[in-house]
Amino acid sequence: MTGTTSERFPRVLDDKMCFALYAASRAVTALYRPLLDEMGLTYPQFLVLLVLWDGPEEGVTVKELGGALHLDYGTMTPLLKRLEANGLLRRERRVDDERTVQITLTEKGAELRGRSDGIFASVGDAMALEPEEFARTLTTLRRLTANVTTHADRRG
Repeated sequence: MTGTTSERFPRVLDDKMCFALYAASRAVTALYRPLLDEMGLTYPQFLVLLVLWDGPEEGVTVKELGGALHLDYGTMTPLLKRLEANGLLRRERRVDDERTVQITLTEKGAELRGRSDGIFASVGDAMALEPEEFARTLTTLRRLTANVTTHADRRG
C-alpha cells in the first residue's frame, strides 16, 4: 500500500461527528494535563472540584455531583475516594438520610481554587476562538448533549 493514512482514508474519520468530538475532547483534555499536574489533579478530579467550588457551602450529594458531571455512581466512588485521601474533600453520610452521602470541600480543597484561576485563560487562549464563536460552540455542545441524553433516556 502506498500513500499516507489520510490519503488512503480521505475524510472517513474527519466527516464523522463522533470522531470530531472525540478528537476535540482529547486535544482539550491534553491542554489541561500539564496545568493540572502542577496542582496534583487529574482532569476528572478537577471537574469534581469545579462543581464543589461553585456549589453551595453545605456541599452536594454524590447523586447531584454525578448528575452534574454525567457520571454514574460506580465511576464517582473511586474518584471521590482519591480526592478524600488527598485531603481535598469529605464524604459524610447525611444524618437525616444515611443512604445519602454528602460531599464537602476541605480547606485544602477550597484553597486550590485560587491556583486554578489561570487555567481557563490558558486553555481559552489555546482554543483561539472569538468570543462569539466560543459562545456558539458551547451552546451547540450543550444542546447536542441534552438531545443525545434525552434520546438515550427514551431508549433505556
